[in-house]
Amino acid sequence: MENFSEWFHDILENADITDSRYPIKGMAVWRPYGFQIRRATLNIFRDLMDKEHDETLFPLLIPEAELAKEGIHVKGFEDEVYWVTHGGQTELNEKLAIRPTSETAMYPMFALWVRSHIDLPIKQYQVVNTFRYETKHTRPLIRVREITTFAEAHTVHSSAEEAAKQVETGIELYKKFFDGLGIAYLISKRPVWDKFPGAEYTMAFDTIMPDGKTLQIGTVHNLGQTFAHTFE
Repeated sequence: MENFSEWFHDILENADITDSRYPIKGMAVWRPYGFQIRRATLNIFRDLMDKEHDETLFPLLIPEAELAKEGIHVKGFEDEVYWVTHGGQTELNEKLAIRPTSETAMYPMFALWVRSHIDLPIKQYQVVNTFRYETKHTRPLIRVREITTFAEAHTVHSSAEEAAKQVETGIELYKKFFDGLGIAYLISKRPVWDKFPGAEYTMAFDTIMPDGKTLQIGTVHNLGQTFAHTFE
């Protein structure tokens, strides 16, 4: 397709899905019709997730000290983090990161909740806004600075075998989700240089857009014990 970017932008605007004229680059407004589509899609997602996971909600802000504990993870996001440095006119004693993702927000709490193997497994998910300082050319819904529908599930297990099995479960959930939406996809194991920061391995779903480019639409990560040791 020629001029895919222009066509895509026109569809979003003319169908009243989003309006990208908000005065911050990479942040768009969901218009009523688009929000209805978003809500219907999330209903499908929640119906799948609620069978084995509990929905939860963690805070938006992460203390700098917590974010810094996992060095490999931080290195993968350090150039993309938005920081809160002041409360009103008062400079904060510690900078607060606006979550780019929620591992370092959730896992310190998991460490408090897990006292023995009896408390396992934990299977939780949340649908939240995340923020990443995207410096490349932004495109509504595809490459943004505010991800307004960031669905992330996090689980804790008593063995490596259970964790690996959960990865397979996550893949099957994604397949049901995308199949239900009629979205074609390819599944691949990401090379080491492209896996999630801190993960043992990453499985990814990609779809091919009309201009022939691929778009990552979902990922499942096996984090091993990386964060468990960091926040124990």
